[in-house]
Amino acid sequence: MIKKLSKAIFAGLVATIFFTGASNADPTGVWLTPAGNSHIEIRLCGEKLCGKIVRFTEPRNADGTLKLDEKNKKEALRTRPLLGLELMSGFTETGDGKWTKGRIYNPEDGQTYRSKLEVKDHNTLNVSGCVLVFCKAQTWTRVK
Repeated sequence: MIKKLSKAIFAGLVATIFFTGASNADPTGVWLTPAGNSHIEIRLCGEKLCGKIVRFTEPRNADGTLKLDEKNKKEALRTRPLLGLELMSGFTETGDGKWTKGRIYNPEDGQTYRSKLEVKDHNTLNVSGCVLVFCKAQTWTRVK
């Protein structure tokens, strides 16, 4: 009886550790960027991750019009609003809270960067992006 109870407690402990680690490695949710001016919602799009701007501290210009993607390299896309803009796509899970082979579009400079994500803990996401040999990394904080 004690042996069965010990096995059950051990199995429960292992399951708790395993599932706690799995939830910590989940990048889906809403994240605050380091500048503190936008929230990015990361979600599954099929088997890959994608993300969009769901909150922007100043979504409108002084005249009340929506801020647009004015720095986009493609002229036809310069009229789309920043709020709701899909800026992350194609991230593939590699395990241990890491996602690679993604793309992140930066509306501040109109560039799209090769990117990867790494969940450090439930509330911390490392985001890095590169164009050619130039790379930049940021730490995002979970909002929800």
